[in-house]
Amino acid sequence: MSSRALAVIPARGGSRRVPGKNVKLLAGKPAIVYTIEAAIASDLFDRIVVSTDSKSIADIAVAAGAEVPFVREAALSGDHTAVSDVTVDALMRVDPDAAKYDFICQLMANCPLRNADDIVSSYRQFSESGAGAQISVTSYGWFNPWWAVERDADFRLKHILPEALGKRSQDLPDVYCPTGAVWWARSEVLRKERNFHTDDKRGWEMPWYRAVDIDSEEDWRMAEALLKMAARKGVEG
Repeated sequence: MSSRALAVIPARGGSRRVPGKNVKLLAGKPAIVYTIEAAIASDLFDRIVVSTDSKSIADIAVAAGAEVPFVREAALSGDHTAVSDVTVDALMRVDPDAAKYDFICQLMANCPLRNADDIVSSYRQFSESGAGAQISVTSYGWFNPWWAVERDADFRLKHILPEALGKRSQDLPDVYCPTGAVWWARSEVLRKERNFHTDDKRGWEMPWYRAVDIDSEEDWRMAEALLKMAARKGVEG
């Protein structure tokens, strides 16, 4: 790979819905390790940097082969901090003169099922597209948001998109859900826009079972079950 790429893995220590999720054992290893191992196995990155405010996360990350060259500031470690702000901060710290990297890849630690092939395939599409940014998405499948409803206190339902009522699913446009698995941006674009949501951003589709974002205990159990199934399949051939 002639272009230079930086991987940033945001991983704060203060998760509330799944306490300690980045270091908690997931199917036998700390959850963050899956992301680090996928980044290493992709063989795309000049550096793999974990941005964290936690010493325990930092120790595990370094042992797994990533770098933790700084401690993330408290101001960027709160519940309402935008993840893109964390990635921009990491980029500015490790490449303040904009001289080292052409591409930046944000890999969320709470997406442990994304693998090295996903990272490589998404990079190929992005690098050839000419777009400023690209985010990973997965199809909604049978959870069709065209038919979504909201409820009031008495559970009376209101359709959010009433124009879709009465239409068959095959007659409705395909829609996709963003997942934090693999986000790319060109360095100069991320420095200027300070986020991945550029006017020309593209989507890279991945299967739902590798796109799982762990944001709840239910997500955790699903990810663990999928990892165990994958391990059994590997053993059984």
